[in-house]
Amino acid sequence: MKKKQVLLILPLLCFLGILVFVKICSTNSFDEGIYQALFSFRNHFLDTFFSNITICGNTITVILIIAVSLFFLKKEERYLLLTTVCTTVGMNQLLKFLIQRPRPDHLRLIIEKGYSFPSGHAMISIALYGFFIYFIHQEVKNKYIRWIFLFLFSVLILGIGCSRVYLGVHYPSDILGGYCLSLFILLFWIEKIPNWFRGDKNDKNGRK
Repeated sequence: MKKKQVLLILPLLCFLGILVFVKICSTNSFDEGIYQALFSFRNHFLDTFFSNITICGNTITVILIIAVSLFFLKKEERYLLLTTVCTTVGMNQLLKFLIQRPRPDHLRLIIEKGYSFPSGHAMISIALYGFFIYFIHQEVKNKYIRWIFLFLFSVLILGIGCSRVYLGVHYPSDILGGYCLSLFILLFWIEKIPNWFRGDKNDKNGRK
């Protein structure tokens, strides 16, 4: 099996494993242990920090970032970004409806409605900021600048996921499941969309 196929299938298998785990054990010691551990660190500074960082995955923020990004991206990159985000949002809503896992009932620092698994913020963070990681890796030639931005976006993705658990609106397995599924979607479209565009270019060149 090719390396690309392994990288594509692995996050999907991880998601399916987490899904089975969640369905069998809706509440479990893994989720509760991490949940309570984060609760023990709660203080005013972290309350403010995580309340702010979670905004980076909110709907309005994501729409604004995408809208601005479209002005600076090439046609192929626009298709990749929009297709990845739309697929991610659609899959998230479908799975929430099918699985219907209740959110944690502990003390929440923010108000959230709807079901818990998989985390929409975790999924959109991979879809959007994961796209930027791919874009920077492809387009930025200076390795120091490239690694700085790759590090910052990676920390942002992890921060958004942690914020959802810290704020009391998701279990850790919601975050891990969201990460895995959204990573699969992102890698799938990274593999497919450039091939489509290369095919279109080859068709045009052949006609000429």
